[in-house]
Amino acid sequence: MKHPAFPNGVTRDDLIAWFRGGRARTADVFTIPRPEIYYERPIALRNPIVFYEGHLPAFSVNTLMKLALKRDGIREDYETLFARGIDPEDEAGVKDPASLWPAREDVQAYGAEADAMLEKALCDAPLENESVPQLVGAEAAFVILEHEQMHQETLLYMLHNLPHEAKVKRRPLSRLRACTIRIQPTQQRIEVPAGVATLGANREDIGFGWDNELPEQKAEVPAFAIDAHSVTNRDYLDFINAGGYQDPSYWSPKAWQWIATSGIRHPHFWLEKDGGWYWRGMFDLIPLPNDWPVYVTHAEAEAYARWKGGRLPSEAEYHRAAYGTPSGEERSQPWGEELPDPSRGNFGFTNWEPVPIGTHPAGASAWGVHDLVGNGWEWTSTVFDGFPGFEPTPSYPVYSNDFFDGEHYVLKGASPATAPELIRRSFRNWFRPNYPYLYAKFRTAV
Repeated sequence: MKHPAFPNGVTRDDLIAWFRGGRARTADVFTIPRPEIYYERPIALRNPIVFYEGHLPAFSVNTLMKLALKRDGIREDYETLFARGIDPEDEAGVKDPASLWPAREDVQAYGAEADAMLEKALCDAPLENESVPQLVGAEAAFVILEHEQMHQETLLYMLHNLPHEAKVKRRPLSRLRACTIRIQPTQQRIEVPAGVATLGANREDIGFGWDNELPEQKAEVPAFAIDAHSVTNRDYLDFINAGGYQDPSYWSPKAWQWIATSGIRHPHFWLEKDGGWYWRGMFDLIPLPNDWPVYVTHAEAEAYARWKGGRLPSEAEYHRAAYGTPSGEERSQPWGEELPDPSRGNFGFTNWEPVPIGTHPAGASAWGVHDLVGNGWEWTSTVFDGFPGFEPTPSYPVYSNDFFDGEHYVLKGASPATAPELIRRSFRNWFRPNYPYLYAKFRTAV
């Protein structure tokens, strides 16, 4: 078994430890919302909290046990009810898949039974079988493990949106800490010469990868310049004070319609109170930290970039800035070949919030561009689509296909809530341009 996070190969013990660690972290996530809001929707465009506690074990049973191993599940009604989340364009498209959600103790009992079944399968089931598409390279096992980690992040987006009084304050989910030496950042642009960027990957090289990561693509990238650091709250406040939300010339027609009809006048994570600006943290209201990266939608990032006389970088430009080198070689990570660790960036659940730009100089790319991985996903100008030669992931064929609609944009990198196992050069994230809840930052290019 082969996976980018395990350069020496993956054993069954590795899979079981990964599974147990993922389930334990998910249990920690579900300690954050107070029990009385279990059936509420922290985000109107998503299902209630109860759905996600059932979805994670049900997805794993549906994928590994039923689809890949052709075995029976546990409860067909739960494995249908909790099968898949939603991504509507607006609240009008939100519908409950059930009029009455199960009791929490029943959902948790199902999860415990599923955990025991899945762990036994990871221990002794035939996870690799070249004649079964879902078992080629142990695909289904990796799918359920990474799917759980992705949902931990999206759950934290949702819970971040809850009122502080609806949550139980707790320590970050990882207690790993790095000794970092913060540099004094300057908002200069770095010149990156023309060159080749490698997007995606070949399965034989990385082992597991999602369908939208495959196959490898080479892109010729003309010379460009890109911000050395992410745009900060202080930078973005200048845009607000300059009337950026009142001037349609900075916004695409669709984005301006969204701004004009929604009444939005500042980023979702900000709050204006008593004449001052605050950051809506996971558990506390914080005076706006000027040197943190600003979290915004794609539409807001694009408007700011136009105001600055620039634009958002493309996915290929991100790759060139992150993984390219002056010698022409490409790195696996911006900093080199070493696996992600807390000295390289703000990821892996070590913090609830962003940290000041320039906090992780050990994570800079060969060109001197900082925080390309960590502290927030990076918006690009690239519309999400499959690469030439795209084939759906057999274990999860609708993972990407439904989002090739011209309405989602590629994000790269990682956020504070991204698991290290997901941090690889080929990994791609995507969201709608006006979705305000995710941990997404940006930088400008020319």
